[in-house]
Amino acid sequence: MNRFSYARAQSVADAVRLHHATPDAEFLASGTNLVDLMRENVMRPTAIIDITRLPLRDIEATPEGGLRIGALVTNSALAWDARVSERYPLLAEAILAGASAQIRNAATVGGNLLQRTRCLYFCDTATCCNKRAPGSGCGALDGVNRMHAILGASARCIATHPSDMCVALEALDATLHVAGRRGMRALPFDALHRLPGHTPHRETTLADEELITAVELPHEGYARHFTYLKLRDRQSYAFAFALVPVALGLRIEDGVMHTLACALGGVAHRPWRDREAEALLIGRAADDTRAIARYADAMLAQADPRPGNGFKVDLARHAIVRAFELARAHESRPLSAQARGEDSA
Repeated sequence: MNRFSYARAQSVADAVRLHHATPDAEFLASGTNLVDLMRENVMRPTAIIDITRLPLRDIEATPEGGLRIGALVTNSALAWDARVSERYPLLAEAILAGASAQIRNAATVGGNLLQRTRCLYFCDTATCCNKRAPGSGCGALDGVNRMHAILGASARCIATHPSDMCVALEALDATLHVAGRRGMRALPFDALHRLPGHTPHRETTLADEELITAVELPHEGYARHFTYLKLRDRQSYAFAFALVPVALGLRIEDGVMHTLACALGGVAHRPWRDREAEALLIGRAADDTRAIARYADAMLAQADPRPGNGFKVDLARHAIVRAFELARAHESRPLSAQARGEDSA
């Protein structure tokens, strides 16, 4: 671990100021991702800005009927909040499907959104990685790439985003509240994460000093027909990172799909959603399996797998179809045993 300076922010404005004043600074919340990467010299910030004392731990109703979630709310507190589990069960299940209870008790909402990839080449400083060391190459392209991206990748990076929470927030059309030198701004969730392109080290659209202060959920939470289907090698913390998770919310009236939102994880540099493909299903019967299969094909039409992860294309296609079956079959159900962490594997 390299030497670094440390400062504790007294306010959101102070945090932004401190970060802007110090090149290569990082914000510190729980540190469940940052500290591990610093220990391995994957990340080498010259300054740490501690934001743990900022007043960003509340979950509040919004005038529009949604919820505003402070960036320092822990994953566990969010998942088990009665308003979230009742009105946004898709989000609750996604959170509880990721990591261990100990990590969820410490990890924050803001940190979860900005966590780094678990690509083995990124995490190993003995290998080449354009995300860690721009211009060094991508070892995963012709290496071990079973867990890597099949959509939206580039010749410089095929890493995937590891978060379960982000997949659900993409499906829920969340909005982020961000503080920066120019004040506060609202950012649609789907505008946060970037595809790798030629600059895979630039993972988000945030300016260096900008700080996420809250996540806002809209009124629509898909509380009746939803599912978070997470496919992975084994249901245990050691294998918590998904091959393909699907977050799906449906609004069904008289057997017809009036609104839907579907996002995939584990397949791209960011949560993957195709709104044009979703439009193909609006007005269709909820049990129109042929239309759903065509939708799955459209979602994956641009897939470009590597030799080690071609299986993900069919896996994702079948996962999407299965997610629709689960979402329309279960209505207002309690959190699943899998989501509660009752691992039967």
